[in-house]
Parts: sequence; structure tokens; C-alpha cells
Amino acid sequence: MPTSTAPAVSRGRQAGPIGRVLSGVSVWWLVAVAAAFTLAQLLFVVPKLGLSWDEIVYVSQVSTHAPASIFGPPRARGISLIVAPVAGLTSSVLAMRVYLAFLSGTGLLLAMLVWRRLRPAWTVALAGVFFASLWVTQYYGPQAMPDLWVALSAIAAVGFFLQAADAAQPDAAQPDAEGPVGRGQRQARRSERSWGALAGLAGSLAIAALVRPGDAVFLGAGLVASVLVVAKWRQWRLIVTTALGVLAGSAEWIIEAFVRFGGPLRRLQGASQEQGGFGLHPGILYQLHALNGPTACRPCAPTMGSPGLSLWWLALPVVVVLGIAAARQAGRLGSALLPAVAAFCIGFQYLFLIDYAAPRFLLPVYGLLAIPVADAMSWLASPARRDLRPLTVAAAGVLLVAQIATQHVVLDRQVAAKVRFFDGYARIAADLHQLGVRPPCTVNGVQEIPIAFYAGCGSAVNIGAALRPGRRPIGRVAVLIRPGATPPWYARDWRRVSLRGLSRGQLVLVAYIPRG
Repeated sequence: MPTSTAPAVSRGRQAGPIGRVLSGVSVWWLVAVAAAFTLAQLLFVVPKLGLSWDEIVYVSQVSTHAPASIFGPPRARGISLIVAPVAGLTSSVLAMRVYLAFLSGTGLLLAMLVWRRLRPAWTVALAGVFFASLWVTQYYGPQAMPDLWVALSAIAAVGFFLQAADAAQPDAAQPDAEGPVGRGQRQARRSERSWGALAGLAGSLAIAALVRPGDAVFLGAGLVASVLVVAKWRQWRLIVTTALGVLAGSAEWIIEAFVRFGGPLRRLQGASQEQGGFGLHPGILYQLHALNGPTACRPCAPTMGSPGLSLWWLALPVVVVLGIAAARQAGRLGSALLPAVAAFCIGFQYLFLIDYAAPRFLLPVYGLLAIPVADAMSWLASPARRDLRPLTVAAAGVLLVAQIATQHVVLDRQVAAKVRFFDGYARIAADLHQLGVRPPCTVNGVQEIPIAFYAGCGSAVNIGAALRPGRRPIGRVAVLIRPGATPPWYARDWRRVSLRGLSRGQLVLVAYIPRG
């Protein structure tokens, strides 16, 4: 890989052991961060966590464990393609978790490598540490969910965009002694880098659109707007490449819209209805409430949850501005400002347009803001006065360790809560098996998608319609309702059984099963 194009550190600034460490450009900085990220997932998340509702929707499309769950209009099939190599061969959740942990660690490494031309490797590694240490990043790293993949794709896309824009700039004046042959070779290398960066930009945007088209559209809009605003970036190739990347990744979603939903506009309308309608909402307050969990809240209270653990979120805009100022002083303003602009474009929909929150929605925002955050930390660790450097490095280290520690507290709490809740799914599925509801079977009602999948049953059939005269049998069936709720008309004479997935908690249901 090529070395960084960031301004070289002066010899005076490199003196001493700290200076020698900070001036390192080895790729092993990045490998170490990616390996630590993977190891954290394997230790704290992978061995414990079952499948969530949303994961089951994606996994069931390619799994042989149970029939496919209904696939709603907002979803895209990129995650199903990512997990297909494992989910299509085994129903082991552990195998899929290990696979995704290594894959997400590799994805983080590749995304950071894109920035080696734009920053020293140790600065890029700091960005990786900030992003990978967040509890929400480690929590969703081994999960079959789209948000982390959008984040990694966005980091890479912005890096490739900046490389392509830089490669298209004319060379600085060169000595005449170089001759026409040397200039021609230099121009050929620059052209090769430019086309390589454009290919990387298109590929990164296509991956983002494949897993979540909406986020890719907002990201692409931010990049196109930057091309129009910044004079030295006004290149038609950047606009065309951005548009082609988003369209290529969205092609499957668009085709499926025509096949299943009556066209893209109808699908967008269905997605809006499923999400509760788009409009101006105080989503930023909802996200602050859900920052440290729950993993989704609908409705959300416009209050701060766990204030002591949320201070970093309030400080984040200040640190980002500091990083942009430091980057400007170092002569790389554009490469710090563009990630912040792209982060705002992706985050706008979640902060202002929807009336509920999930911490994972902002993963692409955190991933992009990690670049100016790392610029701020680099500035703090490299003061102008060398005698202050040990003190500032120690201060930066303390802040980083404190951030990692608090994030780990939240991670442990969220994993423990979800392990308990998903165990409830498994207990109810086992109870249904004992009651004779075994494949082929269908489960409908409360929490139907996860419980049906855990039981190996289908969940996308209207049992009432299927039981009408002249319909085909649909196997063994069960209808799940909340205690005290009224069962559907067709199940009123069925056997009533109480199911307690959790000894003391939310997942307490009543099953209605046909007699005999």
C-alpha cells in the first residue's frame, strides 16, 4: 500500500520515543485495531447472543432452518447475501456470529486502509479505535444487520472520493531536468490512481445501497453537493461515479419494487407507513434517550438516558469542530470537513425525520465522524512544544481509556438484557414443540417472527384465511396473544396454554392450539 500523503513531521518533532511512535506509518497499526475489534466481538458478544427479530427476517431468506419471514418494503436483501455462505449451510447461530465477527473486522481494516493516502497510519488507527470501541459497533459487528456495513462503506466511499478528487488535480511544478518521459510516467501513475479511486468509490456506494438504499442516497447526495460547492472538486467523473454506484447497489431493490410492490413509489409509500410516516420529528432527542439502550424505542421519551454515560455524545460535536480546525491548520481541511458533511447527510433522516430511535441508526455517522475526532486527538498528542507532549499524550490516553471503559459497561448491560430476552424465544419454541407444534408448522400473533423461526415454523401465513373451507392444511398451528387479550375468532375453541418465556419479564404469552 502507498504511504500517507499527509505532511511529513519535522525531525525536531520526531525526536524521542513518543515522536518515533507517532511518526509510524506501518500498516500494522491498522491490523492491530481490526484484530482487537474482532477479538472484542468474539469475547463479549459472539458466545452469548441469539438472533433478534430483524436478524431473523434477513437470515430466514437464505436459511434452511425455517420458512422465510415476510420481507417488508423498507428492507433490502444485501444482508441476506452477506450471511448466505453460512446461513445456507448451517443453522448454527454461533457459526454465523463468528463468521460476521471476522468479516466485520476485515471490513474495518479495508475501510481504514483507504485513508492511508490521506492520513498517517497512526491517526487512521485512532479513528478506528474510536469507532470500534463504541458499544454499538461491537454489539452489531457480529449481527446480521445493515447499519455497520453502511458505516464501513461510507468511510471507504468518502476516502475514495477524496483520493479521486486529489488525483485529478494538476501536478505541482517539477524541475525541467525530469524530462517529458518522467512527466509522462508520473501522469500515467496519477491517472491509474484516479481510476482506481473512482472504482473504489462506485463499489463502496454500491455495497451501502445493497444493504440500505436510503442511507446510500443520502450519502450520495452529500457527495454530489460537495462536488457542486467545492471548486477544485467540480469534476463530472465524481458525479457520474457517485450516481452509478448508488444505482448499481439499488438495482435489486428497484427491481423487487416493480415485482412485489407495484413500483418504487408504491414501495416507498409502504416503507413510510411501516416506519410511522416521515416528517419533522425531534428524533435527536429520541436518539439521545436510546444512546445507551434500549436497542430500539418506539415510542421514545425525549429525555437523556444514563446521563453520566452520555456525556461523550454531547461533547462529540465540539471534538469534531476541534478536529476540523486542526486539520485546516495542517493543510487538509477538505478531508476532515467532507466526512462531517457526509455524516450529517446520513444522520439527518434519523435525527429529524422519524419519530423513534435505535442506536444502530447512527453507526454511519459515528464512523465518518471518527476521522475529525482522530484529527483532534492527533493534535492533542502532538503539541507545538515538545516538553508538553508527554503530558498531552497521557491526557489523550486517559480520555481514550475512559471512553472504552464506559462503552464496555453499556455493552455488557445490553448483551445481558438481550441474552435473557432471546432465551425467552427459545423457551417458548421448546414449549410449542412439547405441545406438538413442530415443522411443518405456522405461528402467528405476538412476536410471531422470532418465535416461529426459533421453532422452525413459518410466520407469513394468515391462519384465519387458511382455515376457511376449501383451503389446504398448513401443518400444525399456534396463535400467540398477550395475557388478557381476546383470541381471534377461529381460535376461540382451541386449547389455551400459558407460555412463560421469561420467569419475570415482558415475554409472557398465551398460545391457542387446535385440539387434538
